Amino acid sequence: MKVVAFNGSPNSEGNTYHALKIMETELEKENIDFKIIQVGNKKIRGCLACRNCFKTQSERCIIDDEVNVWIQKIKKAEGVIFGSPVHYGSIAGTMKSFLDRASFVASVNGMLFRHKVGVPVVAVRRTGGLTTFNQLSNYLNYTEMMVPTSNYWNVIHGSQPGEALKDREGKQIMRVLAKNMAYLMKLIKFGENKIEVPEQESKEFMNFIR
Repeated sequence: MKVVAFNGSPNSEGNTYHALKIMETELEKENIDFKIIQVGNKKIRGCLACRNCFKTQSERCIIDDEVNVWIQKIKKAEGVIFGSPVHYGSIAGTMKSFLDRASFVASVNGMLFRHKVGVPVVAVRRTGGLTTFNQLSNYLNYTEMMVPTSNYWNVIHGSQPGEALKDREGKQIMRVLAKNMAYLMKLIKFGENKIEVPEQESKEFMNFIR
């Protein structure tokens, strides 16, 4: 089984990275392949709201960049982690651009991320961690991912790169989260062909202004 983790921090080895590495250690103990993809220092445009991905059904965004590659990596993995630092109380900008586009492409092309095991992870200096955690969770909920939990919200604290490793509670949160992620991935995997998967419904769109 595979987990692909997206690091939304502009700092490729900052505290978001260290949170993901803690999870990597636990997941690899469960023989789960793990890969970190660096997002935060890339040039990623936001969604153009052109709906071309809906019209073509090609599983691709009209903006031809790495987002299209990352969509397919998520599609082929059993688990995904979206990691972000906190910028002004919210998701880092480049990470949000990626998630907006990837999630919309996935949703309008047959729910490509449906029943993946998805996890939000946040690294924060002081405050805004829970806000960012909730924002990341929106993408998991909208794309019908399965979400494991930890023993607290998935937030680790630190300012300078590596300081998060001094956050004992934060480190435990990441360890427990990784263990529960592995457990849920195995339950889903071992349940294949034994438990009937809920029928996928076509999305109904409704505007409230008629």
